[in-house]
Amino acid sequence: MDFKDLDPVLHSQLRLAIMSILLSEEEAEFTLLKEKTNATAGNLSVQINKLRDVAYITVVKQFKDNYPQTICKITAAGRKAFENYVNSIQGYLNAGKRKA
Repeated sequence: MDFKDLDPVLHSQLRLAIMSILLSEEEAEFTLLKEKTNATAGNLSVQINKLRDVAYITVVKQFKDNYPQTICKITAAGRKAFENYVNSIQGYLNAGKRKA
């Protein structure tokens, strides 16, 4: 059996959590992601930038009621990467179930 390489961008607990949330929510504010992941603001910001840099998410910074607001949204490329990652993990999990 050939084991597929796991996407190093998604193979991080926090980045995987962010993507999982965005997959179900479609888009989420920074504060929601921070609350759901229990990450520090600094670490979350770094991981969001890594996902943005590979075009898995888009990030919109704006103001709402004179307060800064950051909204993250999953992209089509992000959905595809997540799907490929899950399929690769399933391949690892099913490897022992196959008979020669």
